[in-house]
Amino acid sequence: MSALRNHNPWGTPPWHIDFAPPQRQIPSAADFAVIGAGFTGLAAAAWLRVLAPEKSVVVLEAGRIGHGASGRTGGMALDGAAADDLDGLEDVLGGLRKILATLEVQCDLSLPGAWEIGRQGGSKESPIAWNDSGALRVVNEVPGGTLDPGKLVSGLARASDRLGAIIAENQPVSHVDWSDEAEIHFAGGRLRAKKVLFATNGLSLRLSGLEESTVPKLTLATLTGPLSEKQLEEVGLAQRKPFYTVDFPYLWGRVRQDDSLVLGAGLLDAPESDDLEEVDVASPDATRMFASFERRVHGLHPALKDCNFTHHWGGPILFREGWRPVFAEHPASTNGIVLGAYAGHGVALSSFLGAWAAEALLGERTLPEWGALTAKRVFR
Repeated sequence: MSALRNHNPWGTPPWHIDFAPPQRQIPSAADFAVIGAGFTGLAAAAWLRVLAPEKSVVVLEAGRIGHGASGRTGGMALDGAAADDLDGLEDVLGGLRKILATLEVQCDLSLPGAWEIGRQGGSKESPIAWNDSGALRVVNEVPGGTLDPGKLVSGLARASDRLGAIIAENQPVSHVDWSDEAEIHFAGGRLRAKKVLFATNGLSLRLSGLEESTVPKLTLATLTGPLSEKQLEEVGLAQRKPFYTVDFPYLWGRVRQDDSLVLGAGLLDAPESDDLEEVDVASPDATRMFASFERRVHGLHPALKDCNFTHHWGGPILFREGWRPVFAEHPASTNGIVLGAYAGHGVALSSFLGAWAAEALLGERTLPEWGALTAKRVFR
């Protein structure tokens, strides 16, 4: 994953990560190693130190903290998972609140609910009345809200560091040798660990054993300039509730604290190698997608016809069969856990499952049956 450290092919999101882990010597051995310093990995590292402060934890990150999906999401916090009715995920948002409170993380979390919008069955009282391949209206309200992804990454990293975990940036892992313990080969040397959490999501699929069971893509997002309160009222977003469509063409969005509007819709395929680093949002295909999407947004409502766009970016997203997350033992060893494939629900679910993974690594909780790996690929 060295390319990510040298340039930014996925554009620049509006979120700011204001914490840089102090440089510390990486030990030759640790009780737990976490590969990946996004929401999942950082939440797991901090939670391990909360539950077992006597155990050593090392986080190895190929680039900078939050450089993958966590720093590039739209910041919509939704309950549960993309797949319905998974055991243990009945109150993800409540679990997230508990984790953030325990770790003293402030990330502008707001949970006013979220709107499901669609082109059929919308309420006559719907505050949203847009034109988008039909009349878009609110069809349902579900638990949800928003947060600032940059502040969440920063807060989780700060908590992990404060609690004693070592976070090492710019240390891509090349491979892991398994025996009684894992020997992790990374840019700065080798690390022996008793247990390993693979928290790289849509990146390093071969390393995490997900090549045959998941499909990575890049989801595209845009940001408008700040809208006036009158504009927000006219388009039905004065309540600041995030929204997403339940039919196609897909559309999702949320209002930021400065009243700018994050919107997203498109997916870009990875090349045949499944290496998302080879995807560039400045490519002709991506440029055309962004231009088409801007025209679409301008046509949603008269109040948006002249809105300007200030940011265009992409973020990794990972899918697997049935839209269920992967949460399972590593194919090569029972001493490793693989966690990811949130299919768009990772903002809240990643931290929630990161804490669950910490408990599983400590032997205090079992892995869910629905997270087991399969060899079936979907969503091509």
